[in-house]
Amino acid sequence: MLHFFNYLTHPDRVGADGSQLFSNFASNPETMFAVHSVYLKPLEEVDKYLEAHRAFLKTLYAQGITICSGPQVPRTGGFILMKAASKDEALGIMKNDPYVINGIARYSVIEFDVRSFAEGFEQFLD
Repeated sequence: MLHFFNYLTHPDRVGADGSQLFSNFASNPETMFAVHSVYLKPLEEVDKYLEAHRAFLKTLYAQGITICSGPQVPRTGGFILMKAASKDEALGIMKNDPYVINGIARYSVIEFDVRSFAEGFEQFLD
């Protein structure tokens, strides 16, 4: 672990303004969730539900749940970074996605503690 820390804090790892990258560390880490989807149907089927999926995500952004999202490259699924109280809650939220309701995609959720972050990211932390 120390080797990785040395890598991040090495003088070559500085921002454009001369500050160290990854210099913000959370003293009380917040739990977040990385949500990964895998398409179960061909893209032609996925695209039929794309607008409904985007509308669903828009509601999550409006509620402050979703931080960022987008398709994988190549387009075989997608990724969502979200806030939730628990992994079960995150999975419960995603059960309402039109992709899930219509059997287009399945989701897996990875829970992690935010320990360090880029400047400006603190706006997404409680």
